[in-house]
Amino acid sequence: MQPNIVFLDEYSLGGADLGTIRALGSYTGYETTSRDEVVDRCREADVVITNKVVFRRETLRQLPRLRLICAAATGMNHIDLDAAKEQGIAVKNAVGYSTHAVTETTIGAAIGLLRQVVYYDDYVKTAYAGSPLQYHFGRTTHQLHGSKWGIVGLGNIGRSVARVAEALGCEVAYTSTSGVVREEPYPALPLDELLRQSDVVSIHAPLTDRTRGLIGARELSLMKPSAILINVARGGIVDEAALAAALDAGKLAGAGLDVFAHEPLEPGNPLLSIREPDRLLLSPHNAWSPVEAVEVLVKCIARNIREFYKIG
Repeated sequence: MQPNIVFLDEYSLGGADLGTIRALGSYTGYETTSRDEVVDRCREADVVITNKVVFRRETLRQLPRLRLICAAATGMNHIDLDAAKEQGIAVKNAVGYSTHAVTETTIGAAIGLLRQVVYYDDYVKTAYAGSPLQYHFGRTTHQLHGSKWGIVGLGNIGRSVARVAEALGCEVAYTSTSGVVREEPYPALPLDELLRQSDVVSIHAPLTDRTRGLIGARELSLMKPSAILINVARGGIVDEAALAAALDAGKLAGAGLDVFAHEPLEPGNPLLSIREPDRLLLSPHNAWSPVEAVEVLVKCIARNIREFYKIG
């Protein structure tokens, strides 16, 4: 018997070809799904695919037929894993599909901030034509080579960033957010020490009780005024108001964020009104989403369903 498969937020894969998933059962897809629509849409589902639609205990209790939840992502903090286990519902995520994409976003953000690309792009488009000078030095730029790069969370993505940063001439160190001690090719430092010494700090940790609010005003105050912070992990790890205040006070040179505590951003978010916006690179949680990575993601979801149902 083919499973009934329901995908609750197809839009999150950007129009990707879902043919390999559709072929595995009776398929129903929805562009988006509100919280109030989840139970009705999943009532007859054996398999549910969700990128960011939330599944809490009270929702899962109303879905006795459900056997498999496929997270169309690596993170699973939107699913109550304990409740799913209690009800015999398997939960599978997609691991490794976006490692290269998020690594490139991280490195690109660091170079973009150090080279002041937002400021100089705007200068050329608005003031360079007709200037009497060939060169313009309105913002000081820096090279990445020779920098100290601190990594918060040395998982698959953190390790990939470490390799690329090292290849570009950076001195890499890391801090563990899991508490697990492993032998790594880079020195492990306490978070405070990592923040004090690093020129670039990038975050690659999941959102857990240990990491929620990990980088607040106190931690930001430990960083060099010339340092930059990059968060491509989860928004709740960084205190956004404290970050905006640090940027405005000149206590931090720049920041790059792909993730936020509330997505989409709320209109009053202080990051949207900092005094020098060219010191802040923002993207709408799409570091993971190049078309090549999404193709791999679709294959991961299809494989998780095939393996669960022993199809093919």
